[in-house]
Amino acid sequence: MATVKASERLRVAGPPVGAAVLALVLLTGWTAVGGAGRARPVEAGPGWVLLPAAGAASATAAFFTVRNPGDVPDELTGTSWEFGGRITPKRHLHQGAAGRWEPAPSLPVPGRGELRMTPEDSDLMITDPPPLRAGQRVEFTLTFRHSPPLRLTAQVLPAAERPR
Repeated sequence: MATVKASERLRVAGPPVGAAVLALVLLTGWTAVGGAGRARPVEAGPGWVLLPAAGAASATAAFFTVRNPGDVPDELTGTSWEFGGRITPKRHLHQGAAGRWEPAPSLPVPGRGELRMTPEDSDLMITDPPPLRAGQRVEFTLTFRHSPPLRLTAQVLPAAERPR
């Protein structure tokens, strides 16, 4: 029976052990900087508010795109604006060629994804808004389950000028 020298064992076992140590160091660093399942705050830019048609100002809607750069899903749980009053998240439920709107307790912001509010998908319904004018900028605060609140502005736009 031949004995295996220590140098031969090192030559055979060295590369896999070295690779394992390197992987452990890299994973530890990735975890330490938040890359491994830690929540990162959501981000959003300015939004827009639909200018109500003359004489039909019982409700309007606000729209934002919220991005989640982290791995952990988040949720938009509440909204307020500078005028106070009630703002309700709502979602369009598609049922074949038809659909209907339904209030939602929250709107999901998927990990490494975005919540893109549009008139065809989801929005923030504003009940009894004050008189608004095209081009006006208004301030909103969006609150989330995991992320800190976001203070954002939104520009009031007529339907014909809404972003596509």
